[in-house]
Amino acid sequence: MSDCEAAKKGPVFIVGAPRSGTTLLQYMLRSHPVISIPSGESHFMIPLYRDRERFGDLRQHENIKQVLAEMYRLRQRFLDTDLPGMTFDTELLAAELHAQGVNTMPGIFAALFEKNARGEGKCRWGDKTPPYTRHMPVLREMFPEAQFVHVIRDARDCVQSMLRRKYDLGTYNTCTAAEIWRMFVDAGQASARAFGPDVCHELKYESLLVNPETELRRICAFLGEEFSPDMVNFRGPSTPGKTPLLTKSLQTSNSEKWRQTMPVRKQKLVEAVAGETLARNGYPLVTGARPLPALWDILYAGHNRFAWWLDHRLRLFASRFVTS
Repeated sequence: MSDCEAAKKGPVFIVGAPRSGTTLLQYMLRSHPVISIPSGESHFMIPLYRDRERFGDLRQHENIKQVLAEMYRLRQRFLDTDLPGMTFDTELLAAELHAQGVNTMPGIFAALFEKNARGEGKCRWGDKTPPYTRHMPVLREMFPEAQFVHVIRDARDCVQSMLRRKYDLGTYNTCTAAEIWRMFVDAGQASARAFGPDVCHELKYESLLVNPETELRRICAFLGEEFSPDMVNFRGPSTPGKTPLLTKSLQTSNSEKWRQTMPVRKQKLVEAVAGETLARNGYPLVTGARPLPALWDILYAGHNRFAWWLDHRLRLFASRFVTS
């Protein structure tokens, strides 16, 4: 039996809260000889699937073309740069999918990723998009054979990393970042309980750093794939971009940084918001913080929305000034 015949299984989705180490695992898994995972994040599956009725009968060529055009509008950069096994051409792809008899929204998604996998010389596809953590039941509805790897990292390290990327992630205060972490982890674990261990595998980021081969062997066993040393000796991105650590050797010290760099007042805020979930996942609580009153939650959420709006307006103004 060929590798491709053996690998005709469901897609692999890497999920987890933002800044949890999902990108590290993405590059490890995409280094596997039969698993193809784009180097970016798709983001379009949930909105297009939920809006599928708008596109009408997908047995019609023009309707498939409309789906692809909207997909391109939503994620042009991803489709142009993160699918190394293919060229995204709306006209050609629509004709190809119509000729193949693809006539459902999940079918279009799968055909796209499968085409990219074939172009890479691989035959099982996957995707890494952290917001999908909150939509795992919908993904399972679309792809009944899908498997998920849920990456969890200490909230305090995640929060610090999220705040460094506030412009991209829309997180402008500690409480909002902690609430995002809590919601993602709780949602991922709720889906895992519903799906069972054959469908969802939980991975601690800290364990991946310390024992990469052991953890990757467990993931391969879960996925039903042979372990490959290429995953440990993965090839990272050619440029640092937003994940400069991936261009270096594995940083085993990239955990519990919060103990040296996070002020105690921020530690208290994170534990007040996410303490229960932290404790449930084996992360020690050190401040004795109590949950925040509801009013404080509302105030921090309001602050985050205002900060995002102000930042958006200022950056828009700056871009007009620069181009004028």
